[in-house]
Amino acid sequence: MSARLTVLSREYCHLCQRMIAELERLRDRLGFQFEVLDVDRDPALEERWGDKVPVLLDGEHEICHYFLDAAALEARLA
Repeated sequence: MSARLTVLSREYCHLCQRMIAELERLRDRLGFQFEVLDVDRDPALEERWGDKVPVLLDGEHEICHYFLDAAALEARLA
């Protein structure tokens, strides 16, 4: 069963687009799925994460933010 990760993002965020593109390239090799949630559409997410996006989460566990940390992602999935 593959891990199900979440990317907290904003529509206009270039760092978010970059992280999503990098995750798409790694998805098949590392065996995970991910969903993208727009923090601007959820007041609770916006209040909690504010300007820290993009954030990559495994459940409630933060793997990384701003830039994809591939080593942290691989360690989390191991």
